[in-house]
Amino acid sequence: MKIDHLDHLVVTTADLEKCLHFYVDILGMELDDRNNRYAVKFGNQKINIHRQKAEFLPAARNVTYGSQDICLIAEGDINDIKAEIEEKGYPIELGIVQRTGACGPIDSIYLRDADENLVEISVYKN
Repeated sequence: MKIDHLDHLVVTTADLEKCLHFYVDILGMELDDRNNRYAVKFGNQKINIHRQKAEFLPAARNVTYGSQDICLIAEGDINDIKAEIEEKGYPIELGIVQRTGACGPIDSIYLRDADENLVEISVYKN
């Protein structure tokens, strides 16, 4: 077996409206709300949004709000991305900082979503 890529991950939220505001309005992801389920899509991946712990089974054993720590790779200049988020009035927890991604050096900024999950937005250095 050879794992190829990530298809989706799950974030459980205590406040669907605030959660969707962050991922759709602040980060610019596409909302998918078919069949009374919620997800946000970007590229060929998505984040499924669950409205309560273990909403769909099977689920992680110890679902806890705010326990996710994810890194999203963005296109463009990290300074422009930081400015865009600031223009939207959303707080940046840390940034711009140098980190190491799966494929090499990245520049990152850190935000928290409505449930206090840590969301790192990064751009690979050329």
